[in-house]
Amino acid sequence: MSEKILVVDDDVESLKLISLMLKRQGYDVAIANSGVQALSKALAEMPNLIILDIMMMDMDGYEVCRRLRANPETRPIPIIMFTAKTLIDDKVAGFEAGADDYLTKPTHPAELASRIKAVLARNQTSSQSVRPQGVAVGVLGAKGGIGTTTVAVNLAAAHQQNKGRPILVDFRLGAGHAGLSLGLTKLDGMANVLSKPVNEIKAPLLMQNLVAHGSGLRVLAASPDPREAQMRFTPDAANAIIRGLKAIGNPIVVDLGAGYSELTARMLPSLDKLVILVEPVAMVIAAAEHLIEAIKSDFNKPIHIVVIHRTPLARGMITWTDVEARLGQSVAGMISAAPEIAYQATEAGNPIVLQQPGAVIANQFMKLAQTIPG
Repeated sequence: MSEKILVVDDDVESLKLISLMLKRQGYDVAIANSGVQALSKALAEMPNLIILDIMMMDMDGYEVCRRLRANPETRPIPIIMFTAKTLIDDKVAGFEAGADDYLTKPTHPAELASRIKAVLARNQTSSQSVRPQGVAVGVLGAKGGIGTTTVAVNLAAAHQQNKGRPILVDFRLGAGHAGLSLGLTKLDGMANVLSKPVNEIKAPLLMQNLVAHGSGLRVLAASPDPREAQMRFTPDAANAIIRGLKAIGNPIVVDLGAGYSELTARMLPSLDKLVILVEPVAMVIAAAEHLIEAIKSDFNKPIHIVVIHRTPLARGMITWTDVEARLGQSVAGMISAAPEIAYQATEAGNPIVLQQPGAVIANQFMKLAQTIPG
C-alpha cells in the first residue's frame, strides 16, 4: 500500500505540479486548496505526510500547522512547509508552529523527493520506537443475550468521558449491533478492512474506516447485513486489526459476543484484558466455570468478572461473593437491570452513560471504566 501525502496549497498550478511529481514517485496523493479544507482532509485521510504552503487566503500555514499539532489525532503526522517565504524568521516561525522540515520555492523536484523520503523514514523510526501502545480489552458473554454489546459500548463511552482515546470494535460480521445501537449509518468499516490483504491492515487503513459517534467515540463497526456473515477471514487478520488499533487508540474495547469460538481463542494473544459477563443464576455460573477453565489454559492476563442483572433481584440469585468463590475470580463490577433506560438510549443512538449520566446504571459503567483502565 503506497504512502499517502496531503498537498495543501491555494495555487492550482502548484497543486498540479506537486501532485504529478509525487504520483510519479509512487505516492498516493490527496489535495486541499485552503487551510480549512486541509484540517478536514487531514482527519479524513490520515495521510503519512503533509506538504503545507504558508500563504493562503483563509488561514495561513502556520495556523494550520498549530491546529494539526493541537489535535491528538493529527499530531503525529509529519509536516513539510513548502513555501515562497524565504526569510530566516519565516523558517523559525514554521518550526515553532510544529513543522518537521521547511523548504523554499522554487526547489528542484529531486530535492523535494529527497526531503520527503527523509522525513517519512525519520517519522517511521520514531513511531516504532516511542509511540505508546494501547490496551485491548475483550468483552465476552458467558451466554448469548447477556448484554455484551451494551457493556462494550458503555465501557468504551465511559473511557471517552474520562478523556481517554477509546476505540470500539465489533467483529460480528452479519450480526453487528454496536454501530446500530449508537445510531451510526456507516457500518461497513470492519468488512472493508477485512477485504484487504493482511499486510495492508495497518493504522492508516484502520483510520479511514473508523466512524465517530457524536460523543467523539470512534467505532470500527460491523453490519447486521447477513450477507457479511459469509465473509471468511483469518485470525491473523483479526489480530492485525487489534495491533493496528493499539497504535492509534487506548483502550481498544472489543465486542467478542458470547461463547469461546475459535476466532476468540486465536485472538487472545492480542488482548491485554478480558471481561467476562455472567448472570447470578446457577446455569450461567456453571457455563462460566467451563468457559474460564478453557480460557485460562491460553490466557495468563487479567480476567475481570462483571455480574449482569437482566431482571430485578429475585430469590435464588447467587450473591457476588458466591460468584467469586465459584469462578475463582474477583468481581470487577455489577450492572443493574434498567431496561427502560437502555431502550431510551438505543432509540436516541446514545450510550447509557450519555443518555442518563445520573442514573445508577450509568454510574456503574463509569466505575467499571475506572476499575478496568486503558
